[in-house]
Amino acid sequence: MKEPFTFEPGRVVESIQGRDKGVFFLILENAGDGIVMIADGSRHKLEHPKKKKTKHLRAKPVRLDLRALRPEGGALQNSDLRRALAANGFAEERSLCEE
Repeated sequence: MKEPFTFEPGRVVESIQGRDKGVFFLILENAGDGIVMIADGSRHKLEHPKKKKTKHLRAKPVRLDLRALRPEGGALQNSDLRRALAANGFAEERSLCEE
C-alpha cells in the first residue's frame, strides 16, 4: 500500500513497529534507501537521532518547518521539538510514576 504522505524533513510520523510503537516523531533528514533520521526531543534527542525504516512509520498530515520552530534564531533544541509536537496534538502521555 502506498503511503499518502511523503517522508520529508519536518513531517510528523508515528512509529508502528519496535519498542517505540505508538510514539510520534519529527523527521530530521532523509538518509536514503527508505531510511530516515527521527527525533522527538525526549526519547531520541537531536544529538542522537534514531535511524528508522520508512516502512515502520506512518506519516501524518502535519508537516512543520524545522527552521520556524526556532523563530528567535539559533540552533534547534530538543525543547523546540517537544513543544511543536505538543502544540499539534502529538504530545507524549507521561505518567507520574515514570522517571
